[in-house]
Amino acid sequence: MEPRRRERRVIAVAGAAALVAVGLNIAFSAVAAHRRRKRRELPGFTAQVNLSAAEIKRLADRIIAKAKETYDSVAAVPLDKVSFANVVAPLAELDALQFPLVQACVLPRMVSPSEDVRKASAEAEKQLDSYFALCRQREDVYRALKAFAGKGERIGPEATRFLQGLVKDFERNGVKLSQSKRKEMEKLKSYIAELNLKYLQNLNDFTKFLLLSEDELAGMPFEFLKDLEKAEGKLKVLLTSYHVTPILEHCRVGSTRKQIAVAYGQKGGKDNLGILENLVQQRHKFARLLGYANYADFAIEPRMPRTSRKVLEFLEEVSEQLSDVANRELSILKDLKMKEEGDAQLGMEDLLYYMKRAEEFKIHLDIGEIKQYFPVSLVLSGMLKMFQDLFALRFDEIKDAEVWHDTVSVFSVWDASSSDLLGYFYLDIFAREGKYAHTCVVTLQNGYLCSNGTRKVPAAVLLSQCPKEFDGNSALLRFPEVVRLFHEFSHVVHHISNRATFSRFSALRLEGDFAEIPSLLLENWCYESISLKMMSGFHQDITKSITSESCQSLKRRRDLFAGLKMKQEILLCLVDQIIHSSENVDIDSLIKELHPKVMLGIPLLEGTSPASCFPRIAIGYDAVCYSYIWSEVFAADLFVSKFKDDLLNQHAGLRFRNKVLAPGGSKDSLEIITDYLGREPSLQPFIQCKTRNSL
Repeated sequence: MEPRRRERRVIAVAGAAALVAVGLNIAFSAVAAHRRRKRRELPGFTAQVNLSAAEIKRLADRIIAKAKETYDSVAAVPLDKVSFANVVAPLAELDALQFPLVQACVLPRMVSPSEDVRKASAEAEKQLDSYFALCRQREDVYRALKAFAGKGERIGPEATRFLQGLVKDFERNGVKLSQSKRKEMEKLKSYIAELNLKYLQNLNDFTKFLLLSEDELAGMPFEFLKDLEKAEGKLKVLLTSYHVTPILEHCRVGSTRKQIAVAYGQKGGKDNLGILENLVQQRHKFARLLGYANYADFAIEPRMPRTSRKVLEFLEEVSEQLSDVANRELSILKDLKMKEEGDAQLGMEDLLYYMKRAEEFKIHLDIGEIKQYFPVSLVLSGMLKMFQDLFALRFDEIKDAEVWHDTVSVFSVWDASSSDLLGYFYLDIFAREGKYAHTCVVTLQNGYLCSNGTRKVPAAVLLSQCPKEFDGNSALLRFPEVVRLFHEFSHVVHHISNRATFSRFSALRLEGDFAEIPSLLLENWCYESISLKMMSGFHQDITKSITSESCQSLKRRRDLFAGLKMKQEILLCLVDQIIHSSENVDIDSLIKELHPKVMLGIPLLEGTSPASCFPRIAIGYDAVCYSYIWSEVFAADLFVSKFKDDLLNQHAGLRFRNKVLAPGGSKDSLEIITDYLGREPSLQPFIQCKTRNSL
């Protein structure tokens, strides 16, 4: 997740069963848009989606003015007169009303065809971020909130959670610090941001390459070799993932794989290692200023585990539980190396190559042929039908809604039983110049209950870069693109299913670990025959769906060597957690010590420094690299316990929608999942899945 994401019926035929998607009100034809033309208003939706550069600037100024007015009003309440109505309610209303306005300012940076509008949007985002950071440090507003909290009035569990969240926001932003300490905190934040940038810049500026002969690249596909530049009679191999990964997977020459792996593992060099060690120390200083023992405890406090100790215990348990299957996988790879090279000593540079060889022996799957079964239009129609059927929803396309580009589609979402309006989503999935380059979801409006009893509904945008139609034929998607699209649309459904009272508890403003669980759960539908056939059809004859054998092969391919792959991820997560929960750690020494323990005796490749070229630790996932594995474990338990035996069971889907998706952040995430399962979540379904499907 980054974050920063018609009423004509279409018949979607899915394979031999000729499944007809008659319930899907969707048309994928482009509708010419004209900005001056009057557009239909969407009930319950207030966000504006097509502002000019000047309008963005004016709106940002109005947002700031209104926020200042509200904060000043709350701060002016005498501490002996504070009440829910004059302190908490105004801040809740401000959050609800201003969120869609803020999103109207910042979305154009990612989607607008106009460079001027994108620039104005980026400037507005910086302006708004800076102002709201100052708001969260206002001592006068914090005092009013604390005064009301101290009265101990009964205001209901969701309102209490909202109040506690507000107070914690102020405290995590340093409101309790003295002026001198607050200045120190701001200096630390600036310095940390500067170090982050330096770390990434060093990786981006890395331009070294290797010159290799065709013999040294034996085993590489002709298409790969012909695209390489030539220099000094040899082939120029760049040390980027686009060149390195294929070589590590396909090159038969062990010395070349090792040479490439070592060079790639030195990308950041000593400079980046020093930067990372400095970064970690500055983060610890930052956390201690705020009263935390270390940075990991600060970062994890608002997330599901709550403490670094819990994360370390979790990672160690997962690693131990996977050791048996990982050892069996390792034996297979050693046998393959012995047969091919006469040497069973396996190094890190060998893993991808022999995993690929094992895949070729065990799984007969032509990835190029598989792509022929995933036309964009059919994937979309099948995906939308599946979500409608599973969660008892109805999607209606709206032809004349305001959009920012004529390839964007808008849908209303309804409860299939009650016909209640639940929300809206925009599909902006086709590639164009100037648009954000990745697949993601961006929220436009959060659902919430207004003071007059009416409800504003959630709205979201699904962004992607799918290829456009060519000569009237739908473009084709690679299978990973299908999975990514499905994953992100799951976030859309999660957001729109939200029924919390407060905007703050929107489904995409959750504890970070919980936000990914539903989408990782629903990814499983991309690997099961019954659901995959609904999204597939041969591009020249969509009545011919993907075969059951291909579906099984895709699933086996996903799970092959899952134990070893997960062990590699756990290693880096452990490093991330240990350095952010301990002082003065020698990072290179730590990795050398942990590597053979976690990786079943395989030593760290000599000459490499993973910490120097692992940007997730440096920025974005610092102290929370564990989160994806955590979410996978919970998702596996939910899938095996509730859905595996009946993927399209609408009763199960509706119960999941109401019990897990609808509360959003209004309840504790662990409590939501525990209540839904009727027991404590378990690691065993995750381990069993990895063990059963790996070999």
